[in-house]
Amino acid sequence: MDGKWRAAASGATRDILDPADATVLAVVSEGGAEDADAAIAAARMAFDEGPWPRTPVAERAGLLRTTADLLIRNREKIALLESRDSGKTLEEGRVDVDCVADAFRYFADLVMNESGGRVVDAGSDTVHSVVVHEPVGVCALITPWNYPLLQASWKIAPALAAGNTFVVKPSELTPLSTIDLIDLLAEAGLPPGVANLVTGAGDPVGARMSEHPDVDLVSFTGGLSSGTQVMRAAAPGVKKVALELGGKNPNVVFADACATDEGFDTAVDQALNAAFIHSGQVCSAGARLIIEESVRERFVGELARRAARIRLGRGTEQDVECGPLVSARQLAKTEEYVASALAEGAVLRSGGKRPEPSDVRPAEGYFYEPTVLDQCHRGMRVVREEVFGPVLTVETFRTEDEAVALANDTEYGLAGGVWSADPGRARRVAGRLRHGTVWINDFHPYLPQAEWGGFGKSGIGRELGPAGLAEYREAKHIYQNLAPRPVRWFTG
Repeated sequence: MDGKWRAAASGATRDILDPADATVLAVVSEGGAEDADAAIAAARMAFDEGPWPRTPVAERAGLLRTTADLLIRNREKIALLESRDSGKTLEEGRVDVDCVADAFRYFADLVMNESGGRVVDAGSDTVHSVVVHEPVGVCALITPWNYPLLQASWKIAPALAAGNTFVVKPSELTPLSTIDLIDLLAEAGLPPGVANLVTGAGDPVGARMSEHPDVDLVSFTGGLSSGTQVMRAAAPGVKKVALELGGKNPNVVFADACATDEGFDTAVDQALNAAFIHSGQVCSAGARLIIEESVRERFVGELARRAARIRLGRGTEQDVECGPLVSARQLAKTEEYVASALAEGAVLRSGGKRPEPSDVRPAEGYFYEPTVLDQCHRGMRVVREEVFGPVLTVETFRTEDEAVALANDTEYGLAGGVWSADPGRARRVAGRLRHGTVWINDFHPYLPQAEWGGFGKSGIGRELGPAGLAEYREAKHIYQNLAPRPVRWFTG
């Protein structure tokens, strides 16, 4: 904080574990409410009295581009750190670093294009009217454990582009890559106090950040329960709040998508990718396969066969396709959801257990086999609730209307997929889905220039795109009368 690393006020520390073998990867300070207060005070001072909010837009954009260059220069180091910290494969870590650099470059370009203000026609030659955008102030940024660096960048890049200062609290499970990012920002030339980081648990650190009177905006990505607590804590201060709270995402496959061998192979392959990338620990995971009944048996049979062949192991090992779950708690949660589904009548088609240990899969690691559960229905918890593990449920439909009804039968609304060889049907169904992102004949790609966020309980506000920058700015209307004269409204 304030440009310097320091120990927690209490002196407490936390072991950061490698989820592949449960060994200690690093030791970090375990911050508390006092540390959150100090970091917020530094951010407040930097915003009120420091240069960053008043730095010309071109200079702010330049620093973001320099940060992107530094990220790419340190790509292998950061990817390895992300892989060991979160369990994802090394290649996924590399892709994450590339996407983080893209986000910094995108917001650098966007803020340059939107820096001039918007002239408003007042209908008079003697009035100059313009809407300008100013930084919100001090931002509290709370990020999740599944994509630590990526999710941090989606908040930090627009916050800095807009001229804000911030305090970021990464997940207590996976803080290491965000710590590296703060160092890179300093190397790029960011003034002290603009970027502050506190490691520690959601309670007390995140809770204090959410309620603190000197925080102007809270941006949180995580679970629904924690998100509602953030809203509750922020409400008395009437802070701006942005929330991304996950989803229970449908992947709808029509029979016509499988009419050819190539179409069938692609749809099955993409269903695997939708459900099991990063061992299902993805907010947009296509964890609900909704398949037309006429092709269900063939499709699910092949899907289960391929799922059983996914190579599990330490993410840094060559040829490994899925790493471990992030923690013992997440492993136990996944096991409990599968047991519940089987008790409620689901049919296990593949997985459903921990794998046998091997040289690349230590017994102490938090591994779980990719699991396909057939004959599922809305009454099951595993269909309604976000598992955040490698678990795919299968539901069937006969008509287009039934497919749409099933896909929308969720309290979430983050993302979904539609597979059809009929472009008209695909666009029609996509238009009826109540989800923030809908992929047609694809799953998971996102663009930094397109908004990301959800309907319903998937959250409030948007990240990325122009709306992602707008979250971190306040609009101000400046109305200038160039020829003032008396109004004569009052006659006295």
